Amino acid sequence: MSDRGVTREIVAALRAAGDPERAVQEKRYLKSELTHFGASVPAIRKVLTGFARHHPALNRRELVALVEELWAAPVHEQRMAAVELLDLYGSLLEPSDLALVERLIRESRTWALVDGLAATVTGGLVERFPELGDGLDRWASDEDFWVRRSALLALLEPLRRGEGDFDRFGRYADGMLEEREFFIRKAIGWVLRETAKKRPRLVAGWLRPRASRVSGVTLREAVKYLPDEDREAILAVRK
Repeated sequence: MSDRGVTREIVAALRAAGDPERAVQEKRYLKSELTHFGASVPAIRKVLTGFARHHPALNRRELVALVEELWAAPVHEQRMAAVELLDLYGSLLEPSDLALVERLIRESRTWALVDGLAATVTGGLVERFPELGDGLDRWASDEDFWVRRSALLALLEPLRRGEGDFDRFGRYADGMLEEREFFIRKAIGWVLRETAKKRPRLVAGWLRPRASRVSGVTLREAVKYLPDEDREAILAVRK
C-alpha cells in the first residue's frame, strides 16, 4: 500500500464531503485555528469505514504512517480521520503506541479531537493492556488540562457498561474536584452520569460526601440517573 497515495484518496473524499458554509460555522463554533472542509462527523466516518472495508489487512506500520500523514496537515477533517482510523484499527495498537496517542492529545487543543482519542483509542488500549494504567496516573496530574481530561475519559467506556475501574476514576476525579476548568468539570460529571446508568448506588455513595465540593456543572450531569431519594439528598447539601 502506498501511504501517500492512500492519504491523497482519503483527503479527496473528505474534501468532497465538505460544505463551505458548514466549514465556516464549525470553525467558529470550535474556535479552531485549523482549516475546515465542512464535512460532518457521519460523513467522515463513512469515508473511513469505506476505507476499512477495502483495507482489512492494513498492518500496524501502515496504520501509524497513515495516521501521521493525515495528522501532519492542519486540517480538522484530516485529524478527525486520523482519530477514526486509530479507533477502527485499534486492535493493531501496542502499549508503546500510547506515546503517539498522548502526543496527538497534546496537539489537539479541542474536545472534538481529544474525546475520541481519550475515550475510545486510549480507553481501548488500557482495557487491552492494564499496565498502561500507570500512564493514566501520570496523565491525571499533568499540567495540560486536555491530558487530565483524557485520563478521566479513558475510563468511560467500561464504566458505561457497568464494569471498569471506578476506584481509579474516583481517585482522579477527587483530585480534580476543585479545578475551575470547564472541560474537567464536565468530564467528571459525564463519567459519573454514564456510570450511574448501571451503578447508581455506587455513584451516589461517591458523590454524597463530596457534594459540597462538586461544581454545579459536574453535579447537574452526575445526578441525572440517580434515584430520586439520592438525588434530592445530594442536591440538598448544595442549598
